[in-house]
Amino acid sequence: MDEELLLRHQVCFALHNAARAANALYRPLLDPLGLTYPQYLVLLLLWERDGRTVGELGLALDLDSGTLSPLLKRLEGAGLVTRERSAADERVVEVRLTPAGVALRRRAKRIPASLAAATGLSTAELSTLHSTLTRLAGSLRESATPTTKG
Repeated sequence: MDEELLLRHQVCFALHNAARAANALYRPLLDPLGLTYPQYLVLLLLWERDGRTVGELGLALDLDSGTLSPLLKRLEGAGLVTRERSAADERVVEVRLTPAGVALRRRAKRIPASLAAATGLSTAELSTLHSTLTRLAGSLRESATPTTKG
């Protein structure tokens, strides 16, 4: 048996399993807020700094406009954000929190601690895991990007 082909040795499967488990845990935490996980990520960025452009949000979340636009439309329909064209450049759409979007932050404050507690990992282990996953994602993106050599 080729050890390297055993499912239990595949990093990709461990990542897939961990992501599914995390998403399953987020669902009951986000449902009372009326949010999906991608909507929560957008709000995290806006709570960090309000008034971001659609382009900034897409870049930070690694989402294209075809995915991000309907997500923002649903957040706007829920009364949590507004979208407005920039006065300086009409091609740019700015996204801002509404008072309801700002207020939702208080209700979401417990979510990171709930997820951290569910992991069973220490703060140091979570910090190391975060750093490792961030580095991994960057390396994988870089490897997937074609380079031009000349």
